[in-house]
Amino acid sequence: MTRLTLIVVWMLLFYAANGHAERRAGGPFVGDRPQQVEDEYVLEPDDLAVENWVTRLEVPWSLVFLKGGRALVSERQGRIRIVQDGRLTERAYATLDVAHEGEGGLMGLALHPRFPEQPFVYAMHTYRDKGNSYNRVIRLRDQGSTGILDRVVVDGIPGARFHNGGRIAFGPDDMLYVCTGDATLPEIAQDMQNLGGKILRLTPEGEIPGDNPFQGSPIYSLGHRNPQGLAWHPRTRALFASDHGPSGEFGLRGKDSIKVIRKGGNYGWPVAIGKTEIKAYVEPLVMWDKATPPGGIAFLEEDLYVATMRSETLIRIRLGEKDPAEVEGIERLFGRDSSDGIYGRLRDVVRGPDGNLYVLTTNRDGRGKPGPQDDRILRLKTRGASGLGER
Repeated sequence: MTRLTLIVVWMLLFYAANGHAERRAGGPFVGDRPQQVEDEYVLEPDDLAVENWVTRLEVPWSLVFLKGGRALVSERQGRIRIVQDGRLTERAYATLDVAHEGEGGLMGLALHPRFPEQPFVYAMHTYRDKGNSYNRVIRLRDQGSTGILDRVVVDGIPGARFHNGGRIAFGPDDMLYVCTGDATLPEIAQDMQNLGGKILRLTPEGEIPGDNPFQGSPIYSLGHRNPQGLAWHPRTRALFASDHGPSGEFGLRGKDSIKVIRKGGNYGWPVAIGKTEIKAYVEPLVMWDKATPPGGIAFLEEDLYVATMRSETLIRIRLGEKDPAEVEGIERLFGRDSSDGIYGRLRDVVRGPDGNLYVLTTNRDGRGKPGPQDDRILRLKTRGASGLGER
């Protein structure tokens, strides 16, 4: 055991002994949830009118809006589909060779920050090579009705049937952020030589920015289990992320969370969960004891919306006007209880160029109860929003 390891172990035992966290045998230190408010269920919110925008998709994962009334939606089995003025076109924009197993396959989409002048669409997907699973981010060149492969942006990300992360997004700094999961190997989330269990930060060309927190590394933050949502606060530009808690590891379940991501921050998995007050790890902003698994997240004004799967609700987190790190309220929209919602499992939520929210269901992923119109993209019309316009 190295001197550094001994110091870390001593620190963890010290904080646990002082009542800040409870440690499961052979597992992580588990603290309380950080928020001081209880979730409120709102079955039919007065300020949102819901309508079907697109129907009969096959496990949609991500949605991006182009100009001219067009949008692209990814389906996990490998297709990118075009939505034109609210109608799904028959021909696929692109069909990728992916490993569609378990939770793997085609996942996140993102547009180059200067699209369409730089006509590139980014996609993250799982693939197999010599019997092993990996994830990578590729770049397609937009040609109007089709996209053709331009280059591989980042490769060698661990993959598995479960815990692939998969969300990608460009930040206000025009850098590409990539969510990676622990690929069911919890220990890699703390391994700085491994890209799993991290949030990565890269240039649009896939290069490592000079101002990344760890010299020569694409790693922006570590200690994540299965992050699937990224969004920036519209006023402070702080980065928020969603992450899945354990689903049986160490005898634990639930503990899904929303985090404010700090440059170089370590978020604890698999050593610490929740409000442990262990200074080596950044605590989550919100944590739920019951399994909620959050997917995509999006801001509408200064409220954070969270698509959730098992809880089948769109969660709205009311953040403090003066301090966005303060949680003033949590509403579970369209939910009857902790696992029963009107629209079923929700994978992603996106703010459209018209000011409305667009929500992707994932009822055909093998864990839901699909209806005849599933999977769907729902449009949630907000007060004062207009029809679909250009970016």
